[in-house]
Amino acid sequence: MTLDPLAILTAFGLIFLAELPDKTMFASLAMGTRMRPLYVWFGTSTAFVVHVAIAVGAGSLLGLLPTMVVKLVSAALFAFGAFVLLRGGDDEDEDGASRAVTGFWPVYTTAFMAVFISEWGDLTQITTANLAATNGWLPTAIGSAIALMSVSALALLVGKFIAQRVPLKTVQRIGAACMAGLAIWTLVEAFTG
Repeated sequence: MTLDPLAILTAFGLIFLAELPDKTMFASLAMGTRMRPLYVWFGTSTAFVVHVAIAVGAGSLLGLLPTMVVKLVSAALFAFGAFVLLRGGDDEDEDGASRAVTGFWPVYTTAFMAVFISEWGDLTQITTANLAATNGWLPTAIGSAIALMSVSALALLVGKFIAQRVPLKTVQRIGAACMAGLAIWTLVEAFTG
């Protein structure tokens, strides 16, 4: 498996934009206001790495299918991602961490479980599997994991600033446009390549 920098950047960009308006970013922000941010980041990052491993494993299995099928499935998943981003958006802050939690292991476990449970079937997990099927598992895993951990860190460090300055609808629209563009590109590749 080659380490394609463009595939890493593609995975990073798509996953980063898709995760910004996601409920797990708000969960990280909320947990960071009640718990030690570094401990929260370790917990969320571990959960994200587990989900990336699951997603690239699923994507690698998709990669065993004929190229035309993979491209059509990928295009459909990208289109679905664009649809979800355009129609969604008002995910409330439901992190379930309203009481104060202290100490490394309780905070780590709380953050890990909040993200681990909420990320199942999430747009970023589906997109990661999709990218792994078309761009290779290693660059996708690296780009996706870095993106998810970056969003969590960003939420913990400057989440209030982002919420006040950048409308989440704008981020969602940019992400949706990228997903729609990739769906079209993948369809063109499927029928011309």
